[in-house]
Amino acid sequence: MNRIKNLALITGVLLVAFSCAGTGGAKKQKPDEYYVAAYIWPSCHDDSLGRAKLWADGTGEWEVIKKGNPRYDGHYQPRQPLWGYEMDNDPEVVERWIDVAVDHGVNVFVYDWYWYEEGPYLESALNDGFLKARNNGKMQFYIMWANHDVKHNYWNYHRYGDNDSILWDAKVDWKNYKIIVDRVINQYFKQPNYFKIDGRPLFSIFSVEKLMQSFGGSAEETRKALDYFREEVEKAGFPGLHIQWNQGGGSYMSEERARKFREDVDAMGFNSVAMYNMGGMNEDYLLYGANSIKIREQMDEILDIPVFPCVSIGWDDTPRFPAKGMKDVVHYHNTPTSFAALLSKAKEYADQHPDQPKLITINAWNEWVEGSYLLPDMLNGFGYLEAVKEVFIEKKYDRY
Repeated sequence: MNRIKNLALITGVLLVAFSCAGTGGAKKQKPDEYYVAAYIWPSCHDDSLGRAKLWADGTGEWEVIKKGNPRYDGHYQPRQPLWGYEMDNDPEVVERWIDVAVDHGVNVFVYDWYWYEEGPYLESALNDGFLKARNNGKMQFYIMWANHDVKHNYWNYHRYGDNDSILWDAKVDWKNYKIIVDRVINQYFKQPNYFKIDGRPLFSIFSVEKLMQSFGGSAEETRKALDYFREEVEKAGFPGLHIQWNQGGGSYMSEERARKFREDVDAMGFNSVAMYNMGGMNEDYLLYGANSIKIREQMDEILDIPVFPCVSIGWDDTPRFPAKGMKDVVHYHNTPTSFAALLSKAKEYADQHPDQPKLITINAWNEWVEGSYLLPDMLNGFGYLEAVKEVFIEKKYDRY
């Protein structure tokens, strides 16, 4: 009975839609149009800073992914991409991604974007891969600033062992912040297929806590920084900026924590809330989905701005952590069919919120190292992509 109840709880998952009115001939949002956005973790290419500090063999994080090892009977490690270990900054690779994504109902890519050591990191996947893909006009994209700290052994424990000291602190000063604002506006927002809501470019921020640390830990000072960003965007000719608080994984909040969350969202003037993965991780995918819905419903209740829920495919980051085992992995009921059912509830959530854009985010397009990806592999083939197609193109899960 508990399993039945948990399955019944799976009711709504990340909708984040957008309107693309604005500069550069971008499309206007259709009120009945769904935007299915998949996160891209751009780690699998040769990056000079990455080679120097993390992945010496020149293939980026494939170096770690290939070393994944089973931690229990039947554990699917290492993950085996159907198309091999491709570089995510190769425009021909990304052209194939775009074609297969659009054919299966994914029409937006969300690129993780980094700034460490006073410069961009892993930016080539977007600059050289997506933006140089000849067919990128088929897709919209936007940026999530992944402004989190990185420990030495987080992205390659094979190299650093037990060294969990900070490799990169994600705090920025005003000088770097202004460089980031200028770079993002001119290099990305001005692209004709950059995702916008009501003509306003969407900029998602992964760690609001780290952003606040950059400006003295004060919501008031952080608001000044965000207002500066807004002003610069308007100077560039846009009607404004849509700033999104990205909750990362998220968890169900106590009453006190929920109140503080609401206060911070209001104080800093965020325009929406989303999540990178759906939160509430459990070994059972059905419980994982049920937990994520509770988290999303709580945020939806306490906030006056749009909450865009997220649907995750799974979770298995054991290639990064030698001590993790079965209890740290989603491995029960983790199938394309279960994913499709949860995704259909996200679509339903979008329909129940007609005053906000119909954007659904998916974790992820290519999070191989975290076991959450739409790209085809040797176990499920195109199963997860077909699940998206069934929900959004073939509409097999619609109510009758």
